Amino acid sequence: MPFVKVPPMTQPLSDDALDQLFRTARTYNGYLDRPVSQDQLIAIWDLMKMGPTSANQMPARLVWCVTDAAKEKLAALTGGTNPDKVRQAPVSVIIGMDIDFHEQLPWLFPHADAKSWFAGSEAAREVSAFRNSSLQGAYFIMAARALGLDTGPMSGFDNAAVDAAFFGDTPRVRSNFISTLGYGDPATIFPRSPRPDFATFNQIA
Repeated sequence: MPFVKVPPMTQPLSDDALDQLFRTARTYNGYLDRPVSQDQLIAIWDLMKMGPTSANQMPARLVWCVTDAAKEKLAALTGGTNPDKVRQAPVSVIIGMDIDFHEQLPWLFPHADAKSWFAGSEAAREVSAFRNSSLQGAYFIMAARALGLDTGPMSGFDNAAVDAAFFGDTPRVRSNFISTLGYGDPATIFPRSPRPDFATFNQIA
């Protein structure tokens, strides 16, 4: 049996860390004029990939738009106030999902024949790809925050057009949502929307 390293006992994070990740973190509509490096993008991935997905299927496929040309192409496919957000941000990210993620399961989840669980049903793969790529998109947001960056996730865009423009060579990959990334400009945020207490939307059974 291979040696498995036991993780150390975890401790609650400091209030400062919880503030950075949750309590004072915000969605930004604009960013400061500070660059984001490729090393930072890789660091985000190296954190977000550690978040759990079903059978380690990891269906998310990301496109990091860093050039003006890529951001302009993406901006043209968004609506409302989103085009300017995409153009102005240091980076805009497309979180896509691979409907044929099961092809990667023999090496991503070698403990069982997980590929066979999904091979016969595209409908099941679509549900699982959407659910788990959404999880990975949330991990992207939290990883960025953990590394001192800010995000602006959005869904106001033409999915089919984005798929054609950015995933044309991989038609089994489809867009889930997009997000801007950078160092948030405090002048671009709105007052925080309500956050209900536990009793409002929860029950203990």
